[in-house]
Amino acid sequence: MKSIQAEIITIGDEILFGQITDTNTQWISAELTKIGIRTIRKSSVGDKQEAILDILEEATGRADLVILTGGLGPTKDDITKQTLCRYFNTELEINPEALAFVTAFFERRGRPMTELNRMQAALPTNCTYVPNEWGTAPGMWFDENGTIYVSLPGVPFEMKNLMQYKVIPMLQKHFETPAIVHRMIRTIGIGESFLAEKIETWEDALPEHIRLAYLPHFGQVRLRLTATGTETVRLNEEIREQIDKILPTIRPYVFGYDEEEIEMVTARLLAERNWMLATAESCTGGFVASQITKYSGSSKYFVGGIVSYSNTVKVSQLGVRPETLDQFGAVSEETVREMAEGVRKALGAHVGIATSGIAGPDGGTPEKPVGTIWIACSTEDGTVARLLRLGPYREQNIQLTSVYVMNLLRQVLLEEVPMELDFNIKWKK
Repeated sequence: MKSIQAEIITIGDEILFGQITDTNTQWISAELTKIGIRTIRKSSVGDKQEAILDILEEATGRADLVILTGGLGPTKDDITKQTLCRYFNTELEINPEALAFVTAFFERRGRPMTELNRMQAALPTNCTYVPNEWGTAPGMWFDENGTIYVSLPGVPFEMKNLMQYKVIPMLQKHFETPAIVHRMIRTIGIGESFLAEKIETWEDALPEHIRLAYLPHFGQVRLRLTATGTETVRLNEEIREQIDKILPTIRPYVFGYDEEEIEMVTARLLAERNWMLATAESCTGGFVASQITKYSGSSKYFVGGIVSYSNTVKVSQLGVRPETLDQFGAVSEETVREMAEGVRKALGAHVGIATSGIAGPDGGTPEKPVGTIWIACSTEDGTVARLLRLGPYREQNIQLTSVYVMNLLRQVLLEEVPMELDFNIKWKK
């Protein structure tokens, strides 16, 4: 079966100027993958006709499907339709169906329709009109010389609905596509290169139709298995077999699968135990609590947190002893242990986690350089602490610390033995 290849082109100066973030291409790629169409290139061009023509010419030579987003509004800077007319050597013409839809759109809202609004119903004569029930900019489908071109509005809400309810069914009807199945093994606490060494023999033995990709992100490495074939059920079985083969080798590092985040996994474990969690944060400034509470229903397992940035708050709110701070400092195993124990007791939780460190970019010393961070987890059975040796970048250190302290919580909840040494982390119990 022939592989169907797609190219996605986003149009708009605002994207190139960095004034908006292009989320359309990522979403479209994911949706195309679900129906067996592989995206081979993504491009962004400004509101310049020659630039759009150039990228269309390039895409035509390498893709079976070209999807464009943006440039379909009513103002003069929206030039996609005119450019497509020039590319296909055709002209704009009022489409009666599109005009009726736009007219009804404004009538329902009790608003007058301007000539600019009316011209949104003007479409290239060689296109198939794709109604946009979520806005006034229509979608357009072109079938030219064996290549399908789809032009969509750039507004994400409109584009997503058009793709999901109109374009995807049209693509499935037009193309005979292979089945593509993705599964993700989510690991934590091991670097990409170390992980690659551990699974090298297994990776080399993967069948040709199953590919492996390494996707590192903030202390985690996602292993994405992609299988291509004709039967989705069989592909899922084959990927499951491959996961079963490699799992014994990497089990200590695996915390979840597919879209599971570390916070979701720990939330589930807390809910299963019917435990409440409390947080004490210094260097992370409440970031850990925000990650925990970004999911609906977090009140079932999260009682609250204390951001104890100053030593005064550590003492008055968490019960950290002044002599501990005087002797060992705020960034120390002794202090972070007392923070975790103190917040657990102060808020009446079953388990407390704590962070204290030097996030940077300043504040470091020869003995405790930037990136020196302690984390701890405390239950009635005891407290475990670990030392992280991270880098010089503040935002990265905060996010990594959140990931690692959540993983420490996961290990405690599962009663796992702490993992072996990682290349940038010194574990201490």
